Formats: sequence, structure tokens, C-alpha cells
Amino acid sequence: MDILISPVTAADVEAVAALARRVWQHTYLGIISQQQIDYMLEQRYRTQLVNEELRMDTIWWDQLRIDGQLAGFVSCLLTGTPGEMKLDKLYVDPQRQRLGMGRRLVDQVLARARAAACQTLILAVNKGNEKAIAAYRKQGFAVRDSVCVDIGGGFVMDDFIMARSLP
Repeated sequence: MDILISPVTAADVEAVAALARRVWQHTYLGIISQQQIDYMLEQRYRTQLVNEELRMDTIWWDQLRIDGQLAGFVSCLLTGTPGEMKLDKLYVDPQRQRLGMGRRLVDQVLARARAAACQTLILAVNKGNEKAIAAYRKQGFAVRDSVCVDIGGGFVMDDFIMARSLP
């Protein structure tokens, strides 16, 4: 099995958005409504938006390919708080989960955070996404806060903010 992590390019955006939809349908349908899934995917994976983020120097998108096939992706960003990076998106194809691919993507973000002299890595995770919460705990994250954020369209994100110190 040949595993490669590399930056997402403009040519990859459509495939990344399609993978995001597969993962969200698999993961979130029992947690949030189909309407909220559609709304959030449109907000976060519009081609123009992702391409803008790919050109920014404070946001990184990476993809994980197995034998040339897209199997996951991650994005992270500097939050503006000194010494803090946010793991913003982390998705692995449902058929490739529980094989250590998520850990590889988190390791990629940890390396970026350390290179940017960050001391803390944070993330937001839906309170109902128990599998993700357990996986993040195994990787050293702990709940730091509980938030409910209005995202428009009559929807909210009911999340835990998790954090991990970087030695």
C-alpha cells in the first residue's frame, strides 16, 4: 500500500469536495439534518472559497492518497492567537477509516504547527460525533470548551473545542 500526503491543488478541489460529501453523509446524517449537511458543505467546499484558501499563507490543505486514490484530507490554519493553530477539517473515506490514516493526517498538522512555532493545536468537533471525539482523545486532545455557534440559515454548530499542547 503506497500512502502519500501532499498539498491539495486547484485540480484536486472537486475530488476533495466529493469526498467531504461522502464522509458527511456517512458521519453526520444521524447527528444533524440533511438540510444542515447540505448548507454546511456549500459553505465550506465552494470551489472559489477552497481555491482562495489554497492561495493563503496561513491556511494549509493536504490530501492523503492510497495507491493514487484520494482517501482523506485535512486543513489547518493559524488562528490569530499567538502560538495557536486550528485543525479545521479532517476527513477520511469511510472505507479507509480505522486504518491509521486520520492519525497520519493529524501528524501532518502537528508538524506544520511545530514548524510555525505553535504551542497549542485546537479543533472543533460536533458533540454528537462520539467516534471522532474518542479518536481525538487517543491523540492527546482534551475538551477545553463547549460552544453553540449560529452559522446562519437557521442552523447552529453544537461543538466541543478540543486542544492539545505541543511539546
